[in-house]
Amino acid sequence: MAREVPADRLVAKLAERLKKMQKIQPPEWALYVKTGVFKEKPPSNTDWWYIRSASLLRKIALSPEPLGIGTLRTLYGGKKRKGSRPPHFEKGSGSIIRKSLQQLEQAGLIVTIPGKGRKLSPQGESLIDSVAKEILRELSLVA
Repeated sequence: MAREVPADRLVAKLAERLKKMQKIQPPEWALYVKTGVFKEKPPSNTDWWYIRSASLLRKIALSPEPLGIGTLRTLYGGKKRKGSRPPHFEKGSGSIIRKSLQQLEQAGLIVTIPGKGRKLSPQGESLIDSVAKEILRELSLVA
């Protein structure tokens, strides 16, 4: 169901839902941290923690196999600009991904498979499906 709706709308709606959950809260350091070594400044959006958590949930939902932190760091990586030297790829922040996945796991939306990574729980699947159905209804009303 997550593949049938636009990613930006799905992530935004999921972020709203996650914001209402008690178990998902940004840590104190979230105001000051960059999302990767390749970034120059921290995120300007105050709700970036919920958006990143929703994005992680969507990426895990779309993957046929369990995803580990290393794979997710690569997916959230970017180009580090080094002045006059050529730019190189750098991975995203592992701490942000790790803490966010721990919170999603405490909320019961994902489960850990030892030695392989994390995948969506039945509760997480139903959350994504319900949000995707809402978005499909909105899109059919607009069209």
